[in-house]
Amino acid sequence: MLIKRKLALLAMVSVSVTALAAVERIEIKERAPFAPGVTYGEAGAYEKIRGIAYFALDPKAAANAAIVDLKRAPRDARGRVLFSSEFILLRPAGGLPSSLIYDVNNRGGIAMLGQINGRSPANNDPATAADAGDGFLMRHGFSMLFSAWTWDVAPPAPGARPLVFAPPLAQGVKGRVQNEFTVNAPVDIATYAGMRGLTYEPATPNDPHAQLTMRARPGDKRRLVPRSSWHFVAPEQAGGPGRVRLDDGFKPDTIYELTYVAKDPYVTGAGLAGIRDLLAYFRDKPFEGAPVPKNVLMFGISQSGRVIGRMLHDGLNVDESGQLVFSGAYLHVPGAGGSAGFNSRFAQPTRHPSMLEEHDYPADAFPFTTAPSRDPVSGQTASYLDHARDKQGRLPKLIIANTSTEFWNRGASLIATTPDGMQDVAPADNVRIYGFMGAQHYVGRSRTRAPFTACVSTSDHYLPMRALVLALDDWTSKGKQPPASAYPQLADRTLTTVADYRAIFPAGLGLTPPEQNLREPRLDFGRRFAKQGIADKVPPDSGDEYETRVPVPDADGNDKGGVRLVEVQAPLGTHTGWNLRAPETGFAWATSRFDGSFVPFARTEAERAVSGDPRPSLEARYPTRDDFVAAVRAAAQRQIAAGLLLPEDMDRTLTGNAGLYDRIMQHDPADKGCAYLYAAP
Repeated sequence: MLIKRKLALLAMVSVSVTALAAVERIEIKERAPFAPGVTYGEAGAYEKIRGIAYFALDPKAAANAAIVDLKRAPRDARGRVLFSSEFILLRPAGGLPSSLIYDVNNRGGIAMLGQINGRSPANNDPATAADAGDGFLMRHGFSMLFSAWTWDVAPPAPGARPLVFAPPLAQGVKGRVQNEFTVNAPVDIATYAGMRGLTYEPATPNDPHAQLTMRARPGDKRRLVPRSSWHFVAPEQAGGPGRVRLDDGFKPDTIYELTYVAKDPYVTGAGLAGIRDLLAYFRDKPFEGAPVPKNVLMFGISQSGRVIGRMLHDGLNVDESGQLVFSGAYLHVPGAGGSAGFNSRFAQPTRHPSMLEEHDYPADAFPFTTAPSRDPVSGQTASYLDHARDKQGRLPKLIIANTSTEFWNRGASLIATTPDGMQDVAPADNVRIYGFMGAQHYVGRSRTRAPFTACVSTSDHYLPMRALVLALDDWTSKGKQPPASAYPQLADRTLTTVADYRAIFPAGLGLTPPEQNLREPRLDFGRRFAKQGIADKVPPDSGDEYETRVPVPDADGNDKGGVRLVEVQAPLGTHTGWNLRAPETGFAWATSRFDGSFVPFARTEAERAVSGDPRPSLEARYPTRDDFVAAVRAAAQRQIAAGLLLPEDMDRTLTGNAGLYDRIMQHDPADKGCAYLYAAP
């Protein structure tokens, strides 16, 4: 009872602190045991602290010069821009020194626990043992920090608690905003915000000068839809994204774009500065009975990985005192994203380009590489770490990992080639790059083909992720070298053009490779955009495309080079990084944004002969189940030796692959469903 009373009292107090960097004070809103009664190895029991950090930024400080529109935000009597951010801290309850890892949330949601621990916390509010998944990060003694950094998060489901940022406003500023959207089925009313997001709404309600256009492909000329034939519609729920109604209805196979004048843009870059300063605070300040961390790391998945890239690009990984705020970072599936659109006027962080969508959004631009490279079009030579050094000249250590899907849909080859795709560019000494071959953006679990043409990829790249998280901690805290970079390259002929891929890819699998991968254009938003983040041309002018490459397939259609996952070393079928859209959803020429494909091998040579499959059957590869399990074990042991799989994950590897083998052997190939690929929930 006494402990509970103390925790309740702590949850009610506001803790004032000496200002370090830009954190003025921390207010604790909740402090409670995490997963009561559960201990995690040597780390013991965990606790959760939920609070609010209050920030004050000096717009005149050199460290804040890169934050677009900060000088236009309201200031207090001391000339500072004020804002706050909710945060959650999970840490060992015993006050032991630990490595702190900051997870950049994805659209308000905690991401790291889902992919590393295997379970996303219910309602985005970690509290129970179930929310910890298998407890991996806890068992290895990490403290985990999460905070709000972005505003464009759609209203959540009842009970959910996303981390949503309320940035300062650049009051009185107006500008044009573009909103590109598509539909998968005919509808009369459509939302025009980005994926699960919000957008800037018109400065004038029902703006009579707003424009709606349509086109078939990103590079096509826009066709204006008469203003009299469409109308703004109220959001489906309060605070939700705006909607629009078209008299004849919206149809698949068409890219729609709505543009209008908006006002009072958010100072979105303040969210990145908030991450910076929160990390600087926890780096230096013993907090509520625990010492300062022995190491500070960052972790980001997809959009969140690109946030880290943008912080590095803008030097927002260095605090106001000139020190690095994290010693290392893991950017997972960021594609080419080192310059994503998180720090510009009227930025919409939710939006990002793939083969079909949003090529005109300011998401990816030169420089892409961590070592200097030259853009033959502009003549510039640069790297995206040019502003990331601290006052002593140090850089954080980085792990950047993409899957096969990012080579098709997110320009991943650009992080290690020149912009013309003609030469390799080795990563900087402080960087390791990995390509998880045969994997898709996230581990697939879809039990249907729709809305695609093939079943999604079944490979599990979350296991090497776990090994790399520990490797990053050891690299930054102990100087232990991580696994060598492993990614497709031009020099070893594991990276090629789409035309070459299509010529090599085996026929007879029921899969037709895409016509193209994502090739984003160089965008011209006007003279102020590069240095001030202000777009004068909306939509922008488009120049030459960046040349992107894809991995070379082997005789089975599995990608060469990079990290050959266990599922590719001991394959049960073909795993690709692409999956074509089903024709009924429109854009049949384009690929899924995030998904790959999987086609199992024929079970027997007789079945293979009947179907015309050019690939040897399972029977030919693995005469018995034991032979297959032995092949998986050998592949897993090679991965362990390479530092890309942990011994503790051997059993999960064997069980998962053997289970899929059993389900394939029991499945009637005449059944085109995908549910058999996954164990019963």
